[in-house]
Amino acid sequence: MPSTWASSAMRDGRRARRRAMLRLPLLWLLLVFSAGAWAQAGHAPRIGVVTMQPGEIFFERFGHNAILVEDPDSGEATAYNFGYFDPTEPDFVARFVKGRMRYQLVALPLAQDLRYYEQVGRGVSIQWLALTDAQARALAASLADNARPENAHYRYDYFTDNCSTRVRDALDATLDGGLARQTQGRSHGTSFRSEALRLASPAPWMWLGFDIGLGPAADVPQPLWGESFVPMRLSSALREVDNPATGKPLVAAEQDVLPQRLPPEPVEQSRAWWPWALAGALLGYGAAWLARRRPRLVAAGALPVWTLAGTLGALMLFIWFGTEHRFGWANRNLFLLSPLCWLLLPGGWRIARGRPAGRLFDLVLAAVALLPVVGLFFYWLPVSPQQNLHWIVLLGPIHAGLWVALRSKAAPRAA
Repeated sequence: MPSTWASSAMRDGRRARRRAMLRLPLLWLLLVFSAGAWAQAGHAPRIGVVTMQPGEIFFERFGHNAILVEDPDSGEATAYNFGYFDPTEPDFVARFVKGRMRYQLVALPLAQDLRYYEQVGRGVSIQWLALTDAQARALAASLADNARPENAHYRYDYFTDNCSTRVRDALDATLDGGLARQTQGRSHGTSFRSEALRLASPAPWMWLGFDIGLGPAADVPQPLWGESFVPMRLSSALREVDNPATGKPLVAAEQDVLPQRLPPEPVEQSRAWWPWALAGALLGYGAAWLARRRPRLVAAGALPVWTLAGTLGALMLFIWFGTEHRFGWANRNLFLLSPLCWLLLPGGWRIARGRPAGRLFDLVLAAVALLPVVGLFFYWLPVSPQQNLHWIVLLGPIHAGLWVALRSKAAPRAA
């Protein structure tokens, strides 16, 4: 995940990164020269994978990693970091909204890269890899070439092409596909959604955004290879991999560099659907019961619910048809949070003011109440299911309760 900064540490980190960017062409020349020197002198570099634990800012929640190349003679250590982006780019916001974010690889001294993590209390460890001399030289040369300004940028994807998958892919190329072969056939049963929710759980609004906004593509079970979009998962997978060239474990040694002073990485927790169903049933029944006495009050309370539901539905439609955030496409939560709810606002307002709602209101109200049943049907389909049962059993009864409460209110009683 991307490198970050906060408060004074944020400013210090930004200055350090700007200086690193200014020095990037010169650093690249030095790296190329060093790679040539290794080849001539016969000294292979030492390669490690640096893993940074999660932080507290929302885009630090997934952790971070980099590839470390250490000169065996001088001891100079260079971190190849795929997590850099430039928020000052003129089209940065537009790219972010459309799902076309541009990240880049930056090479900088390890000590400089670690400075921020030490300031904010994020733990850092290094896995030293048991590569052959030829593999180490090839990886160092490939990274130096990739860090050239004309090669450094890449199209970022949250799950399939991020800072961690770039590290994974670079190692896999060095192992001639050996990493993929050893991790594609095994799985912990995780998915992009389950990992995103687990790591976002300390931030409720972030958790909520992922759970509502991700579509069925995020629920496909992932092998170890796929779940390595999380740096800590990649670190764990590397412990189980052998170097095909030697038949020995890929990780030769592990070294803790900085302690984790922040709360630890969240663990995965099972989620029961019945509390959501109970809450939905109580709210739906409560709306139907209260409407017998105070329908205008129920209609007034439904207005913000329909406004929010319609807004979220419109946002999901925009993500589907207007952006390249493909893991938000075809979101089945559209059956629960539909833009049709906006059509209920005029009739609901009229009921709240003691007036008839109109025939269109009754038709749309029935459609909104029926859509969660359709969503439940799609949930039961074995093809591309979306893990949203908890939202179905919460919002379905609420929509049904409002339908029972407010349908055919031609002459509502005064509240």
